[in-house]
Amino acid sequence: MDTALFKSYRDRIVDNCGKIILGKDDAIEKVIVCFLCSGHILLEDVPGTGKTMLLRAFSKSIGGDFRRVQFTPDLLPSDLTGINFYNTKAGEFEFRPGPLFSQVILADEINRATPRTQSSLLEAMEERQISVDGTTYQMAEPFIVMATQNPLESYGTFPLPDAQMDRFFMRLSLGYMKREEEIKVISRRLASDLVKELGCVVTAEETAALKAQISEVTVSDDVMDYIMNIISATRNDSKLARGVSTRGGICLFRAAQAKAALNGRDYVIPEDVRDLAPAVLAHRVGGGTTSREDSEAYIARLVKEVKVPLEAE
Repeated sequence: MDTALFKSYRDRIVDNCGKIILGKDDAIEKVIVCFLCSGHILLEDVPGTGKTMLLRAFSKSIGGDFRRVQFTPDLLPSDLTGINFYNTKAGEFEFRPGPLFSQVILADEINRATPRTQSSLLEAMEERQISVDGTTYQMAEPFIVMATQNPLESYGTFPLPDAQMDRFFMRLSLGYMKREEEIKVISRRLASDLVKELGCVVTAEETAALKAQISEVTVSDDVMDYIMNIISATRNDSKLARGVSTRGGICLFRAAQAKAALNGRDYVIPEDVRDLAPAVLAHRVGGGTTSREDSEAYIARLVKEVKVPLEAE
């Protein structure tokens, strides 16, 4: 595999998105990792930190068909998947696709929709298909769901169930910018205007080719043991009601492969695993820690307690 292609791919997207979202290159790289692993992202942060702008900029960068859906309590599953309607001119039923028939989906404030509507996302996210009135439709590729939720407002919300949380590859947060960066953002043109000027910097063919090569990144037995030791630590910790699932272990494994490739290596090192563990695992554990900050800090501390391969050799 040619790791230079991965580095070039990463740099182009990071630079393009960085024109809109300043000082968040690490978060943008994690979005790329998730995208190349065919995963979905949950962005949890306070309002006004650039969540929507990041997703719009990323969509522009990859040239994907972008649709934004504002989740509300009265949103129905058919509003996402589409409906069969009777065409009086043709004298027959026709299928009208919903917004899920796009490549990049922004599910804004996903926890404001009812569980029934939330669950309508599961088949599309996991199986890459949608079933309407007994007919199954395949999703376009690439396909990624980027959901946002506001952790501060609980009134009128429906918390995501564990089954749906586990289907998100990563949970990320942008946080506030540094003072100098925020001054630039406040005084410049509106981000919504700048996003319109962004162009596509990678092609669908490039994306497909790189996705197919990620599995070629080598993971040594020592690093594999390191990953499993972290997973086992979450399951054996008495402070956690549940540990990380097998799906979570697979996600951490594949994310480490993608991160290694994007950084110009054809092999995974323990630092790849350590850096990604909070984003990939924190939303998959339960008990004792409820907020995103607490759960991510807890996973970070737990990872530090797991012996790194060769550190004492």
